[in-house]
Amino acid sequence: MTDDQLFADRYRLDRRLGVGGMATVQLAFDTRLERHVAVKLLAEHLAEDASFVSRFRREALAAARLVHPHVVQVFDFGLDQATARNYIVMEFVDCESCAEILRDHGPLGTREAVNVLSQACRGLDYAHRNGVVHRDVKPGNLLRSRDKAVKLADFGIAKAAEQSDITKVGSVLGTAAYLSPEQARGEPAGPASDLYALGVVSYQLLAGRLPYEAASLTDLARLQETGPPPRLDELAPDVPRPLAEAIMVALHRDPERRYADAAEMEQALGDALQGRHPTRPGRDTESTWSMDDTESTRMLAGTQATTAMPPRERPRRRLEPLHEEAPVRRERAAAAPARRRPAAPPPRRRGSGLKMWLGLLLVLALVAGGLAVYQAAQGTVQQGVQLKEDVQGQVQDAVDELKGLIEDNTR
Repeated sequence: MTDDQLFADRYRLDRRLGVGGMATVQLAFDTRLERHVAVKLLAEHLAEDASFVSRFRREALAAARLVHPHVVQVFDFGLDQATARNYIVMEFVDCESCAEILRDHGPLGTREAVNVLSQACRGLDYAHRNGVVHRDVKPGNLLRSRDKAVKLADFGIAKAAEQSDITKVGSVLGTAAYLSPEQARGEPAGPASDLYALGVVSYQLLAGRLPYEAASLTDLARLQETGPPPRLDELAPDVPRPLAEAIMVALHRDPERRYADAAEMEQALGDALQGRHPTRPGRDTESTWSMDDTESTRMLAGTQATTAMPPRERPRRRLEPLHEEAPVRRERAAAAPARRRPAAPPPRRRGSGLKMWLGLLLVLALVAGGLAVYQAAQGTVQQGVQLKEDVQGQVQDAVDELKGLIEDNTR
């Protein structure tokens, strides 16, 4: 392409700003709107994948709808017929990337790093609320202008590339360190994946190194599943413990255990600078994030099992007397005279029915006597004598039977 030939019949290309595995970024001048822009020229071999081109255009359109102070604005995209190159036109930010800052100046101070990260959180929060996931958060895509304003670049491009069948030399190896555990397992990326990647950037800005040093994607996945990375405050003594814990939340291997959104992460980073430890509902952050996952899981399971129990079902704790009081009480108990228990009421007498049987016996005797007198007056003496003997016999039998009943009742 000659100097006076316009790219895509509109842009005059100038110097190169950066080179990556998927694209080259060049400074250009928009001859129609008369302003400088950044043109990202995608690698030529990507144009051979029709499905990639289709996804690229769809994602570029979604990224073009993001208008935010902390997001690099996308102005245009398309295909240059003369060169067969797909391109994206973005706003030009006179800046240096965080990758260049780390390379030229080393790790940042805590306040400077939190300032960069907080602005990145605002850009991510806006994109996530509009349904766009970055998928490639890394220091090279965090741009800081001369007035310290931070912008996120390259929204949407990673999604178009991640499903491409074409081998992207250098693109995976260059960003593998920022992949979340779920991405390393081949699962789709979501907003929580962006927060993990920003946690890796946070770690790198403060410690000057990555949380996991892995030579391949397989090694990275293994290290992520093994346990948490070294604590930041142990690697960099200038990093306060609350800030180290706040970043560890973003680096948790379980997406559900990370921050709910980027706004919450920004709040936690700001609180950490004030010395406040990060708080997550239902979690003991001071101890949980400093332990390995096995210990923390076991502790959390026990806590949740107790707190989830309804108040009436919780085991009551029996208050024990102080150890110094127990011997004194025992001595007093031994010295005090034994108290007499009140006498128990006398047992119910089993002969309570005896009076009733005696009454019946008296009635029978009176009836028998009256009958004998009446028969004596009406009959002969012999008959009276015989009747008397019969009646006496009957009375005696009745008395004997009654006595037997009484003895059975009182036995």
